[in-house]
Amino acid sequence: MLIIYFRAIILYIVIVFSIRLMGKRQLGELQPSEFVVAILISDIATLPVEDVNIPMIMGIVPILTIVCLDVFISALSLKSKKIRKIVCGSPKIVIKDGIIDQKVLKDLRFSIDDLIESLRAYNIFDVSDVQFAVVETTGSVSVYQKYDKQSVSAQMLGLNGQSKNPPQILIDDGVLNKQVLYSINLDDTWLNNILNKNNIAIKEIFLFTADETGEYNMIKKEK
Repeated sequence: MLIIYFRAIILYIVIVFSIRLMGKRQLGELQPSEFVVAILISDIATLPVEDVNIPMIMGIVPILTIVCLDVFISALSLKSKKIRKIVCGSPKIVIKDGIIDQKVLKDLRFSIDDLIESLRAYNIFDVSDVQFAVVETTGSVSVYQKYDKQSVSAQMLGLNGQSKNPPQILIDDGVLNKQVLYSINLDDTWLNNILNKNNIAIKEIFLFTADETGEYNMIKKEK
């Protein structure tokens, strides 16, 4: 029993290292080849755990081999558009000028329910509101609305303003991230002044965010 315990830990570390090496995205955003790699790794990893007679090396070597192969193919895909198209496929236009391309939809084995569900994620309930929709190689749908259906922006209204970076998390559940503090051009003196002003310690803060202008928001821990 103890052997299975240690085998599981070792394989867990190997798989985490492998996924980090691949540098991949979330499961729903994986390319077809990446999804295959994920399935193979999970299947191979279970063998040495379930059967103690199988040497650990028989699980580790195939996993690392598959990962290295995926990294190699990814490198080739970055250099060659043809290889990238073979391995990953290419985006397909499914809606243009509010009209659904039924042939492309059929080729992708995309049902109308799948398409409508993807549109609802963009808060779109009428296909005619869509100027352009593309099914990406990951299976996700990118949507561009018609001009008269788009949300009003400052540019449309002719308003002038200045863009600024969003607030960053400086304190998370009583833990200060100094790297973030310095990255937004703030320092310990600024933070200490805020803490003294509110008569509170870092460990008593649940969430503390701030931007480069020094504007902050603080949420205390519930007692």
